[in-house]
Amino acid sequence: MKINDNFEKLPESYLFSEVARRLAEYRGGHPEADVIRMDIGDVTLPIAPCVTEAMHRAVDEVGTAVGFHGYGPEQGYGFLREAIAEEDYKKRGIDIGADEIFISDGAKSDLGNLGDIFSQDSIIAVADPGYPVYVDTTVMAGRGGERDASGKWSKIVYLECNAANGFRPEVPTEHADVVILCSPSNPTGTVLSREELEKWVEYAIREKAIIIYDSAYEAYVRTPGIPRSIYEIDGARNVAVEVRSFSKTAGFTGLRCGYTVVPASLMATDGKGSDVSLRKLWNRRQSTKFNGASYIVQRGAEALYTPEGQESIRNNTDYYLENAKIIRDSMKKAGFTVFGGSDSPYVWIKGRNGEDSWSLFKEMLEKYHISCTPGSGFGAEGEGYIRLTGFNSRENTLKAMSRLK
Repeated sequence: MKINDNFEKLPESYLFSEVARRLAEYRGGHPEADVIRMDIGDVTLPIAPCVTEAMHRAVDEVGTAVGFHGYGPEQGYGFLREAIAEEDYKKRGIDIGADEIFISDGAKSDLGNLGDIFSQDSIIAVADPGYPVYVDTTVMAGRGGERDASGKWSKIVYLECNAANGFRPEVPTEHADVVILCSPSNPTGTVLSREELEKWVEYAIREKAIIIYDSAYEAYVRTPGIPRSIYEIDGARNVAVEVRSFSKTAGFTGLRCGYTVVPASLMATDGKGSDVSLRKLWNRRQSTKFNGASYIVQRGAEALYTPEGQESIRNNTDYYLENAKIIRDSMKKAGFTVFGGSDSPYVWIKGRNGEDSWSLFKEMLEKYHISCTPGSGFGAEGEGYIRLTGFNSRENTLKAMSRLK
């Protein structure tokens, strides 16, 4: 039996697993240290009461013969798909139907699984720095090529983001078949403007490319005029898939629920040169490999579209944004160069003295007892930076930042 050799090309461990390993090692040797975690993007506020109440009702329902639910539709239950179509899109003037929405167990799964429906020789473009899942799953699928000394892969088109361009990916001169964009960005916390997204849609139309648009953090956007969906851009329905999650907006990191939009008008070409519906392919993939998110969790997600649910999302995101502001302001006062933290819970921070990312990680851990995420783990262009998140409690955020003084 032979393995998929592409897995052996990857670094030994996933970024956040390595952070957890080093943190555990430090804590083992320093049990007295009060380490505050600001590395992994996990939330801390509890699930909204309207959600837990809806889930309790669903639990009681499936405990009866009449209300029992077994296998659900792989695409998701109609009640949730219809609520999403109405509240997230139609009320914002965006024409997305319930039949174009696919419920998932979170954005991470779909971001990795979407590669199943593209040809083996597809050229993938990713922002650097960017969420590691984009690159790692591309390599796992055999689309990465070989890795050079800087950590970049020969077959991937890197959209280099740096201080000069405000850590926003720019349209490349070369061709890509699939472009993965994230706004607000994980890890840099920066956002793409309407004008920038228009250029990307124009590129996708010109190159006959597909955009995978990761908008898991759209609920954090507060700046007027910044798009919260790529479908706000004319023509995007014909070139873009949008992936969203309830994890960072409503605390579903443990419950697991999100969704992906694949418009009916989104077409690609098969080996014979014929047009094929991507929605049809994605539906086939999900029907074969996915049994759907649980009924109970989907009832909980549905409750997010009530007035109480929408208020809880706004309150949660406001809370985490205030934490991010505290981090951003504190790091600036401490002499660091800072990006993000305005329309995003993530704050992207450059070292003061040219240190590499893991040295900064070590300094933050040993000197301030703050655990961060090294920027180099998000790509070569992240070297010399770290990421801090606003997802901890207010008390811990203030305590952590007070240590910088």
